[in-house]
Amino acid sequence: MRIALISDVHGNPVALDAVLEDCRSQGIEEYWFLGDYAAIGPEPVAALERIAGLKRTRVIRGNTDGYIVTGEGPPPSLEKARADPALIPTYAAIAASFAWTRAFVTASGWFEWLAALPLDVRLTTPGGMRLLAVHASPGRDDGEGVHRGRGNQDLAELIEGADADVIFVGHTHEPMVRRVGGVHLVNLGSVSNPCTDDLRACYVQLEIGDTGVTFQHRPVEYDRQEFVARVHGSGHPAAAFILSYLRGAQTRKEAHPDHVPPHLGKSIRIP
Repeated sequence: MRIALISDVHGNPVALDAVLEDCRSQGIEEYWFLGDYAAIGPEPVAALERIAGLKRTRVIRGNTDGYIVTGEGPPPSLEKARADPALIPTYAAIAASFAWTRAFVTASGWFEWLAALPLDVRLTTPGGMRLLAVHASPGRDDGEGVHRGRGNQDLAELIEGADADVIFVGHTHEPMVRRVGGVHLVNLGSVSNPCTDDLRACYVQLEIGDTGVTFQHRPVEYDRQEFVARVHGSGHPAAAFILSYLRGAQTRKEAHPDHVPPHLGKSIRIP
């Protein structure tokens, strides 16, 4: 079976359409979506419609999906903004961004769909390999997540008790492969809003065999100028922030000595 694992679409159907076209060319049979579908992008409803229109999907929630449903948001909190007036502009900008998306999601009838999403996907292969897919880390859709700045010991503590042989994550928008103890930890990267020098949309193709699995990161080009035009035309209050990802302006953690840059497009087999 060939499965596409896709994360962090962030209201960008231009990039998602390119990824789905690549999936069709690769004979993908099932889709796993690992969260963050609508927020921080110009077309939240179009992204949700694309995902829901696919057959054989497993869809879980990400932190921004949770923010839309709960009305909460990323830091800073209201309490911290009140305590430190310097944080008020950041708090106000984040609140405006999520209010904009929440209005579209609610008016178009997608609120309940987002609210019902589960936290993870689990599958045991015919060969007995335990697969786990989450947004940020086992048991969580938010938090620091898995990124190149974390060492193996730190990551081992993060995934302790996950009861999985391979763990797939998203959230930090940067492709990564790390073997931590006996566990393969795979960050998919992101469809939109990349935190890397490679601005292509990225997903993971997973092939499950009788005795093992093979996976590879697949970076996909898409029409970024079209995306920029849609951001400008959307009236999104966080348009400048969204476009900053395409300028490489989003900072990322310094690479830990344990980090090895992944070879995108290279197949990795786990027997």
